[in-house]
Amino acid sequence: MNVSVPTTRPDSGTQAAAREIYRSTKTYDHNEGLSCCFRQWRATHSHCRLIHGYALAFRFVFATHELDERNWCFDFGGLKPVKAWLKHMFDHTMLVAEDDPELPRFEAMHRDGLIDMRVLPSVGCEATAKYVFDYVAEFARRETGGRVWLESVEVREHSGNSAIYSR
Repeated sequence: MNVSVPTTRPDSGTQAAAREIYRSTKTYDHNEGLSCCFRQWRATHSHCRLIHGYALAFRFVFATHELDERNWCFDFGGLKPVKAWLKHMFDHTMLVAEDDPELPRFEAMHRDGLIDMRVLPSVGCEATAKYVFDYVAEFARRETGGRVWLESVEVREHSGNSAIYSR
């Protein structure tokens, strides 16, 4: 039995007709080598305030009401630019929050070739999930003319810790 549930499409803000939603997922697992370091400078009560790192994994959930001419939600082969961006952002890099009081020291290490720094609005698993969501959601919208939207991004530090961001 096929049951349709009224849904609100995240990018339109309007009630869609009762329609089916097709979903597909793409995962870049820990073995992709997206190893980066960061510190959560505001975590003064925790060792997370220290520089530490993970081989991050990412899971994307794409959704659409209409499949393309190949009967696909999203062409995974079309995600090569996303994978390249993930490597640029998270492969042997140091993520630093734009408000980190030690930013000048990290900038000096970057200038001296000791780290490959990326400055983000904030760091941590949850903040990284939002940052990646914003980038990939715009990519999916642009590539599909709005036919596909990104439902969520999950960022995994390891098998025990992850964060999910959705809109």
